[in-house]
Amino acid sequence: MLNLLLVAIGVLLLTGGGEALIRGSLAAANRLGISPLLSGLLIVGFGTSAPELVVSIEAALSERPDIAIGNVVGSNIGNILLILGLCALITPLAVKPLVLRRDGVTVVAASILFLVLVGGDALERSDAAIFLFALAAYLVWAYLTERSGEIPSAELHRAEGKEMTSLPKTTLWIAIAIVLGLGLLIAGSQVLLKGAVGIAESFRVSEAVIGLTLVAVGTSLPELSISVIAALRRHADVAIGNILGSNTFNLLGILGISAFLQPLPVHERILQFDQWVMLGTSLILLIFLYTGSRLSRLEGGLLMLGYVVYVGLSFTIFSS
Repeated sequence: MLNLLLVAIGVLLLTGGGEALIRGSLAAANRLGISPLLSGLLIVGFGTSAPELVVSIEAALSERPDIAIGNVVGSNIGNILLILGLCALITPLAVKPLVLRRDGVTVVAASILFLVLVGGDALERSDAAIFLFALAAYLVWAYLTERSGEIPSAELHRAEGKEMTSLPKTTLWIAIAIVLGLGLLIAGSQVLLKGAVGIAESFRVSEAVIGLTLVAVGTSLPELSISVIAALRRHADVAIGNILGSNTFNLLGILGISAFLQPLPVHERILQFDQWVMLGTSLILLIFLYTGSRLSRLEGGLLMLGYVVYVGLSFTIFSS
């Protein structure tokens, strides 16, 4: 019970820290005259991945690579099967083909890149450099295409950069929000990590299993809340765009930074099972979206059923 409480407290701290950091960063961007498009793309679009980033960095520096990598791979699987599945059950999610050609294909390409780079059973600093270069190239591509108006998600990112209200007004409060956000994220990652390791020891399962499931779901709560709210408001582009952007940043950004700070050996279970599930779910999502340019309730139900099966296999056949 104590370990579960630590996980819950850690998730709350991470959520609050991510919110404060996003609001402080948006206010700072407004002060510096950064365009709403760039603010939405970078700060809001990737800010929801801040909990995953801090937890994976903390795990890497604490020499717990199974949680660092499991958190990212598990988040990407859960984002598609659990979050988009739930959103599609709320309302069918339509998507514009131009978004799929960039963001959908990028997620699949990033998943394939992960498979290639972990072929040596570890992510080294050279692999981290490739991840970060690919992320920089994606961001430049995304910004240029959206600025030119070729991609309809440009208006989405502009709206994301403008829609947050109650931003800190003065320089002092902006600094407080950013520092507070960072502090809560760091504290939350440490508390969550301690609870997660304790649960793994109590249930005698590997840290990789806990990272792929419990930690991954806990750090994905910002994506869950934003996507569900978007689905309830019938804003399908926000729900799908949020998940595709998050999955891209998880693989290229979070693993890139984590492996650069500390080379990460990859658990055998992830090599044999989870990386293929991650790639498979990305391909299935792309197929579902291309067939009719929407994610139907039936397809959403199938995705959620897939997540139930995945979690069941994680704690039975692949628990070691």
